[in-house]
Amino acid sequence: MGYEETRSGKDRIEGVIDIGPVVLSHFENPAMDAALEFLSEVLKWNRKCIIPTSTILGAYHILTRYLRVEKVSAYEALTRTLKTHSPAFYENISVEYVLNSLTNALGYNIESWDGYIVSLAKKFRAAVYTTDLNLIRRVKDVPVVNPIPDEIFNEYNEWLKERLK
Repeated sequence: MGYEETRSGKDRIEGVIDIGPVVLSHFENPAMDAALEFLSEVLKWNRKCIIPTSTILGAYHILTRYLRVEKVSAYEALTRTLKTHSPAFYENISVEYVLNSLTNALGYNIESWDGYIVSLAKKFRAAVYTTDLNLIRRVKDVPVVNPIPDEIFNEYNEWLKERLK
């Protein structure tokens, strides 16, 4: 079944997954279990959300560069996820959606990557699932939701501040 066919009825695309939930589910941290539970439901296609495959590339960058996760560990964790060959993986980055991404980036004053996530959410009339508080504050014409419960996300942020000192 193609993505265009899932836009109506019970198989409608519910959301587009941003980098944050993927990152949190791929290294040891206070939000890992919540993120893993969410991502597992998406990968099993129990929740009809798409994960742009380029999100995995962004997750590797964030894990290794900013969170200082050892490169081999990040590689192994992310490749295990990709090897599920989940129907949630979305592989298409067309010129049209890059143009839309840049328009969104300019209009919302967000990163171009986030503009791409928003353009997909608009395409599928879906929510964005992210841990990016800036995106949650700035984008108002599509639902933008943090899938990590507030208490756990706050604990993660405190833990992260300590880790990055």
